Amino acid sequence: MDMCSIAGVIDFANDLRDQGAVFAAMQRTMTSRGPDQHGTYVTECAALLHNRLCVIDIENGRQPMTVGRDGRLYTIVYNGELYNTDEIRAELAALGHDFAGHSDTEVVLKSFIQWGEDCVDRFNGIYAFAVWDTEKRRLFMARDRMGVKPFFYALRNGAFIFASELKGLLAHPAVEPELDREGVLEVVLTGPGRTPGYGVFKGVEELRPGWRGWFDRDGLRLDRYWMLRAREHTDDLATTIDTVRYLVCDAIERQLVSDVPIGTFLSGGLDSGLICSIANLYMKERGRTLHTFSVDYRDHLKYFHETKFQPTSDTVYIPKLVDWLGCESHMTVLDTLELADGLYEAVDARDLPGMSDVDSSLVQFCKHIKKHVTVALSGECADEIFGGYPWYRDEKIRMAEGFPWAQSIQYRAGFLAPEYAQGTDGHEYLMEKYRMTLADTDTLDTDSPVEKRMREMMRLNTDWFMQTLLDRKDRMSMYSALEVRVPFCDHRIAEYLYSVPWEWKDYRHYEKGLLREAMKDYLPGEILWRKKSPYPKTHNPAYMAEVSKRLRRVLADKDAPLLTIVRRDALEALLHDDKAQPWYGQLMTTPQTIAYMLQVNYWMKKYNVRLV
Repeated sequence: MDMCSIAGVIDFANDLRDQGAVFAAMQRTMTSRGPDQHGTYVTECAALLHNRLCVIDIENGRQPMTVGRDGRLYTIVYNGELYNTDEIRAELAALGHDFAGHSDTEVVLKSFIQWGEDCVDRFNGIYAFAVWDTEKRRLFMARDRMGVKPFFYALRNGAFIFASELKGLLAHPAVEPELDREGVLEVVLTGPGRTPGYGVFKGVEELRPGWRGWFDRDGLRLDRYWMLRAREHTDDLATTIDTVRYLVCDAIERQLVSDVPIGTFLSGGLDSGLICSIANLYMKERGRTLHTFSVDYRDHLKYFHETKFQPTSDTVYIPKLVDWLGCESHMTVLDTLELADGLYEAVDARDLPGMSDVDSSLVQFCKHIKKHVTVALSGECADEIFGGYPWYRDEKIRMAEGFPWAQSIQYRAGFLAPEYAQGTDGHEYLMEKYRMTLADTDTLDTDSPVEKRMREMMRLNTDWFMQTLLDRKDRMSMYSALEVRVPFCDHRIAEYLYSVPWEWKDYRHYEKGLLREAMKDYLPGEILWRKKSPYPKTHNPAYMAEVSKRLRRVLADKDAPLLTIVRRDALEALLHDDKAQPWYGQLMTTPQTIAYMLQVNYWMKKYNVRLV
């Protein structure tokens, strides 16, 4: 298991052996993802690059890894983890493969050698990897089903260039930081979300979750190997509850395996609470103490105000859960200036403007966690899979056309500079993407209108909203060489829940009611049935004052790149009219929208973004 960065170039027209400086630059940009070991593999037409954060089998998991079989050589660069490594290794051993160590890199490579492209069907894990077949002179690549690990690529002059992060691609001289009209619309109308497979920079793509591909002299071919499929659900309610309990416990326990210190995020809510509870039992059985990590903001309770979306503050529940678990707790308290300064660091991590202070708080928090552990488990994806968000439950929002977290298209479109606003129907721009996702949603002919809609909602959420959160968690954590695992993203859970009837997911008419009922023995009642509260944000007026001051500075700069794509008068109105209009979901209102604009300006300047 290795959280790393991978990169590479396949070019049949130029000799890659004299491009060492380019490859070193690509590798250097992503050192934070893998500070422990660095490796390169370069031939005339193939270069594979790797930075490694060692988690399992530190000595025998070095990459790029080359293995010979039947006179042929295969070389892999791999970023990820398999959670069923032992089972696959045993299967391969029975087929005559031997192993130098116990890293899952070796298992992934030998799986490809044995089963070819179909190896991915056997994997339970998070991964992005590429294998170079020397004899066929062909690169195979694949990305995990849920899209936890990134894989960006660009085709330039017949060459295929790929990297874990956009900064790795941009370090190659053939990939320019260009933003065309589509890219501008993506930043202003879609951001911080991204259209699936779209890399924002001109001509940059991302291999989509559950897809694989091949690149050789004939070019690039892509193929989807997995998607959420609707099946008739034949289990009764009691069996469904038992199955959910088994899947959740099994996913968490599989992800607690590590050769380095491991901990858990703890928010005081249901999802992280369940992970902490199961991890705590696992640790106690092995005579170890669980370390949990929580975040808060200076003067948070002083300024916290209850809303429909944030009914209670985590601060009250964290100590209760810590006492109940008897774990070792670590609390990080962030100040206003840290949050504002962190906005820019969060862009450096994501290579794009992101979820403003929701990103910057996480990038700061991860730095504190890394002082204690190298691996941590987090509760992302439970809301998408078990139906926890308000838009799953509010019938009016649920049935409304369009992305439920982006119901402010006209507001967003009002920020577009005239040359981009002209000829652009912001509503139609997003509706086209929305309709494409619906058309690609698998349903059954027997689905009731509600059941069909809930499948559509799950697809919309897993393809769009969840990807923004997974991007955030991967980039913010790996920026500090902290590996974060997300057990609720186990594809077996998603597959099973996709076919469970909505009335059961909505057990007792409670958000994630089925999950709560299935896991009721693992948490005290006040945590188990606590109303959902999203990732905490600061309500301190000092933060609004600070980001406003910084945006005024941007407006005073006649050369501010932000003003080339966003209207000055819209930004001035943003500073004066606090309409609390959400920008993206319930977490981004006026202070976060101002912060997002600061991120866009910094990003355009730092990355030398050129409008084309």
